[in-house]
Amino acid sequence: MRQEAALPAPFHAGVADAPPGVVAVWVQAGAARIRLASWKAGEKGTVLLLPGRTECIEKYGRAAGDLVARGFSVITIDWRGQGLADRALPDRLMGHVGDFAEYQQDLDAMLAEAARLDLPRPWYMVAHSMGGCIGLRGLMRGLPVAAAVFSAPMWGIAMTPWQKPLAAVVSSVARPLGLNARYAPSTGPAVYLTTAPFAGNVLTTDREMWDYMRRQVVEVPELALAGPSIGWVSAALAECAALAALPAPRVPAVCALGTAEKVVAVAPVHLRMAGWARGELDLYPGAEHEIMMEGPAVRKRFFDRAAALFEATRG
Repeated sequence: MRQEAALPAPFHAGVADAPPGVVAVWVQAGAARIRLASWKAGEKGTVLLLPGRTECIEKYGRAAGDLVARGFSVITIDWRGQGLADRALPDRLMGHVGDFAEYQQDLDAMLAEAARLDLPRPWYMVAHSMGGCIGLRGLMRGLPVAAAVFSAPMWGIAMTPWQKPLAAVVSSVARPLGLNARYAPSTGPAVYLTTAPFAGNVLTTDREMWDYMRRQVVEVPELALAGPSIGWVSAALAECAALAALPAPRVPAVCALGTAEKVVAVAPVHLRMAGWARGELDLYPGAEHEIMMEGPAVRKRFFDRAAALFEATRG
């Protein structure tokens, strides 16, 4: 049966620096309306581009261009609770989800739209940070992708020694005490890109890419997101623990990680990739959390490595 066309959605081209030909749409994912954007361009296959927490489609405009330039089509997503997708709480700046299983509904809606658009196969994955957590769960439940590339995947959350026991206690009492919809300790309504200086930031060492990311949330404030809720942190910790207990999928994979990483926990990444029979850990000296938002040489290395892996799976 023919699927109905999705409703057009806005795309802020002025801040995205994206390739031409974007198709942005609204789709329903369970109870949430989410936004998708696609570029039906290259015929080598289609990359499912999975952003991290706080991020929006526009942030990956340049990344889409890098992939299109290498012969791939691209589809990417505003996860529920961020970008222009539905947000669960009255405070739009608070990132919240009740359970990470909800993101799998978003991922399924993304795949359904890729199928509706008849985007070229094989399908591949590039997943950053929280998107790496969502994407790994997707692979474990049989997501139809031929290969995956991770960028600083959130398979654990970086915490100080005092934060770990506090997070465990807060997570255990938050739901019964009705605290899930409050900001997690040490976070709040400040948007990192608009309040943190470039010097000493934990995202990128490249000033031009920092300005690119910052300009998006300054010029289009509705794209911005601030700190996570206690409920989001609890759900994230539970999902990371659940994934750690499962074996690596059989999908070929490369995982890029900067040696200056400060946002996600690095030990779970090393442990996961050490046990991934068809996986490789690719370290980037001096790079921070945003491998795809670092300088030109780092970005070229990342996208060349991704393209090489994807093309190798085509036979």
